[in-house]
Amino acid sequence: MKIFVTGGAGYIGSICVEEMLNRGHEVAVLDNLTEGHRAAVDPRATFYQADLSDREAVTRAIGEFGPEAVMHFAANALVGESMENPSKYFRNNVSSGVNLLDAMVENGVKKFVFSSTCATFGVPERMPIDESLPQRPINPYGESKLMFEKILRWYDEIHGLRFTALRYFNAAGASEKFGEDHRIETHLIPNVLKVALGQKEAVEIYGTDYETPDGTCIRDYIHILDLADAHIRALDRGRSGFFNLGTGGGTSVREVIDCCRSVTGREIAVREKPRRAGDPPRLIASSDRIRAELGWEPKFQNIRPIVESAWAWHLRNPQGYEA
Repeated sequence: MKIFVTGGAGYIGSICVEEMLNRGHEVAVLDNLTEGHRAAVDPRATFYQADLSDREAVTRAIGEFGPEAVMHFAANALVGESMENPSKYFRNNVSSGVNLLDAMVENGVKKFVFSSTCATFGVPERMPIDESLPQRPINPYGESKLMFEKILRWYDEIHGLRFTALRYFNAAGASEKFGEDHRIETHLIPNVLKVALGQKEAVEIYGTDYETPDGTCIRDYIHILDLADAHIRALDRGRSGFFNLGTGGGTSVREVIDCCRSVTGREIAVREKPRRAGDPPRLIASSDRIRAELGWEPKFQNIRPIVESAWAWHLRNPQGYEA
C-alpha cells in the first residue's frame, strides 16, 4: 500500500514508518519537525516538511503522493503542558487534525489509522482498561484525543472514512535504527538511561507509598515494535473501530529502575519525591479485542527486552539525533 504518515519524524511514527517500509509498503512522511527529527525519517520514505495547521500544504502533499491510507501520529502529548496551555492542545490535536481529515476527503482517501491514548479514560473504574469503560479525561491532552475520536465517527458516517483508533499508554524500546529522543523527556525509561549515561545525576520517583507491592506506580509498557505491528495490522481492517493496546501486565517504577541497573551494569541514583496529583497507582490496558479481531500478539511480554533495545540505541546515539 501507499501510506501517508503524519508525525513520522517522531518516536513512534519513525519506527512505524521503518517497519512499513520493511514490509514492502511505500511511505510518505509529513512532519513540521518541531518535536520530531529529520534524521529520524527513514531515507526510503518521501518527506514533506509542513504543519497540519496549513490546510493547503497538507491537501497538496496528500494529492501529490496519492496514498491509499493515512496514519496519524502528529500531536502534542505532554499532560502537564496541556494543563498550562490547553489552547495549544485543542488547536494542534483537534483543529489541525480536522485539516488532515478534510484533505483526505478532498483527495478520496478512505482509510485512517489514529494514534490515540488510554488517557481518554481518565482515572479508570477498574483494571485492566477495556473498551467498555466510560471515557472521562482528566486533562486537556486526553480530552483533545477523545474529541478527535468523536470527530472520526462522524467522518465515517458522512464521508465513508474508515478508521481504526489505537489507545495505549507507555510505548518504550527501540529498533536498531531509531529510538526515543524527545526534546522534553518525560518518559521513565529514557530518563533512567540518561542517569546510566552520566547525563543526569538521578532519576526521580514520584510517590513511594502507593498500594502496590513496592509502593511505586505500575504501568503497562509496550515494545515499540509490537506497537508498530498493531498499527500495520490496522491497515487491513475493513471497518471502523477502537482498540486498547497493552501487554496485560505491568511494571513498577522501582522494577524499571532495577532492570535498567541490571541491563546497563551501572549505578543509577534515585531521588524519592512526593506523589504527583492525578497519578493512579496502576494503569494497565486490556488488548483482548485487538487480539481477537486483528490477531495481534505482543512479542515482548516483559520489561527486560524493552530496556535492552532502548539501551543499545542510546549507547549508539548518546546525544540522540542532534549529533
